[in-house]
Amino acid sequence: MNTDTNLSRMWEGCLQNDRKQQELLYRTLAPKMMAVCMRYANDKDEAQDILQEGFIKMFNNMGSYRGEGNLEGWIRRIMVHTAISRYRKLKPMVLVEDMADSSIHTSTSNNANNLELNDLLKLVQQPPQVYRSVFNLYAVEGYSHQEIGNTLGITELLSRTTLYRARNILKEKLMQLTSKERYCLAG
Repeated sequence: MNTDTNLSRMWEGCLQNDRKQQELLYRTLAPKMMAVCMRYANDKDEAQDILQEGFIKMFNNMGSYRGEGNLEGWIRRIMVHTAISRYRKLKPMVLVEDMADSSIHTSTSNNANNLELNDLLKLVQQPPQVYRSVFNLYAVEGYSHQEIGNTLGITELLSRTTLYRARNILKEKLMQLTSKERYCLAG
């Protein structure tokens, strides 16, 4: 049976307050949504908090899903918005200039070719929160700079500038990564 059919059946059960279907939906989608949350969190515990908060929001707002588009995509968007709103409440997003002002080397390196997904995730988690958020919203989630500005409460120009700086920070970190450091990241 295909995944979309299973999700549809689980969703119908969720709408009828069937606790087993709610748990099944959670268990089915939690690993994928955890990966989304990890991109915005500083560590696994924080990602777990975002995941739980996101699922609570999703279950509390089930009626707002009109069946348009992909259910998994709708839930993913809730997770992203939960992560962003969490940081907007906890800390104002301020650019950290000292990281952006460091010299950026433009030579190419083969380090990126051998990195594993976990290594890349850890690299994406290193820049300050605002850089991570803009990078993830643009490069991973596909938001426009206008949408990012509206979501984060910043201007479109600041979104573009922040993305540029985030990419440069990530490029520099990739180039600095040695075999020894890659081993330490994986541990």
